[in-house]
Amino acid sequence: MSQPVQPVQPVESADGASAATSAEADLLIIGAGPTGLYAAYYAGFRGLKVAVLDSLPEIGGQITAMYPEKMIYDVAGFPAVKGQDLVDALGAQAGQFDPQYLLGHRAEHLEHGEDFVTVTCDTGLVVTAKVVLISGGIGTFSPRPLPAADAFSGEGVVFFVPRLAELADLDVLIVGGGDSAFDWAMSLEPLAKSVTLVHRRDKFRAHEHTVQRVLASSVEVITSSEVAALHGNGRVESADIVAKLDGATRTVPAQAVVAALGFIADLGPMSRWGLEQRKRHILVDSTMRTNYARVFAAGDIADYDGKVKLIATGFGEAATAVNNAMTVIDPAAKVFPGHSSDSG
Repeated sequence: MSQPVQPVQPVESADGASAATSAEADLLIIGAGPTGLYAAYYAGFRGLKVAVLDSLPEIGGQITAMYPEKMIYDVAGFPAVKGQDLVDALGAQAGQFDPQYLLGHRAEHLEHGEDFVTVTCDTGLVVTAKVVLISGGIGTFSPRPLPAADAFSGEGVVFFVPRLAELADLDVLIVGGGDSAFDWAMSLEPLAKSVTLVHRRDKFRAHEHTVQRVLASSVEVITSSEVAALHGNGRVESADIVAKLDGATRTVPAQAVVAALGFIADLGPMSRWGLEQRKRHILVDSTMRTNYARVFAAGDIADYDGKVKLIATGFGEAATAVNNAMTVIDPAAKVFPGHSSDSG
């Protein structure tokens, strides 16, 4: 088995500042979310030197940054698993093969050569790899703003809930009608003093099973309405909710407002790398290969006809990408390595 990539050590410049550093790998994975972590495991299983690059300071991607305590119900083998527990398990699985984590570095430039790919980061780090696998989720993302919060200068308005306990015993107002809004409503219902969910339409984008669970709970669901204003001295204390049909206004207590209105995704620097794209996603073929022979993509950032955006889908795409990348790295290798249970 190949030796793991050695940790990158900063090179001190003459004035004491950190100069550019470099690293080499068989496979560079851009994105340390669930798909990237599983790809790191699978590439290690296939004997590759692996480096994992991410702009965030921790592994886990969006889950660690936004949903560490959110329950996930559609990962095979887990009736339910907390987001951070899934990330920890994926990290332990990949850790068997000692991948090199390059965290806090954002990939800025990509140079695709005949025998290698070079990625240069915003920090000056330069990584050279035989193959690159992009598993960057939705790329960079920023939350959609809550208009009613524009005129409110106090605290208490958040866009995601990394720690559910921070909202315990509070009156919580959740704005939105998607999966995140309903998942947080379901998770906060046993902890908060009260939970009110407001959506501007009478139909929801969330999974029907979750919607029915919330409707059957103590959560108050207000539809066809919008949050018109927030009130409070230093911190939000209440919110005005206006019905779209007749303009009737009611005020509800709220010491915390969760604006779960979705995110605006952007491929960022990757959009300038010459990769074929469709609606801010990278197009791939059935091997997960992009229009560049040595660049693959997997997970939410990858797109093809019939794509289903699930963590479970990303795991399969990661294995497909790594196995097909293996034949690019070593033309004598087989795409299918056999079953892991046969390896001992």
